[in-house]
Amino acid sequence: MEVILKEDVAKLGARGDVVKVAVGYGRNYLLPRKLAIEATAGNKAVIAQMKASSVRRSAKEKTQAEELAKQFEGLSVSFQRRSGEHDQLFGSVTSGDIADALEKKSFTLDRRKIQLHEPLKTVGEFTVPVKLHKDVTAHLKVVIEKEAVAE
Repeated sequence: MEVILKEDVAKLGARGDVVKVAVGYGRNYLLPRKLAIEATAGNKAVIAQMKASSVRRSAKEKTQAEELAKQFEGLSVSFQRRSGEHDQLFGSVTSGDIADALEKKSFTLDRRKIQLHEPLKTVGEFTVPVKLHKDVTAHLKVVIEKEAVAE
């Protein structure tokens, strides 16, 4: 099945690309979520317009992402968590936790843009990449401290 992508889809293609996908993936995932349209003769005529608007939109999104990356410079989020011996945390700090902490600092960011390959499970300082745009990646400082235990 050939489809025209309306949005960037990871590991498949960019907005405006014509790609071949399995029929089930196209019908059950891409089309219902409005991520793609069927590649018919009429829709193929629309590709050129979509690509032109896509280039303009991508350039605008990139400048916004670069501005946001400048705001991320020097920004850090800190967490206080209970930890056991060898500074291992009881639980972990996930990308969702980092996104919530950023939201409290008035940065609205989707947790999927935080490139945390696995949750942070130890006390310390970490540098976490945040992919704001396909060409713009900012680095965020995450500090995890021991929570003071009341005795």
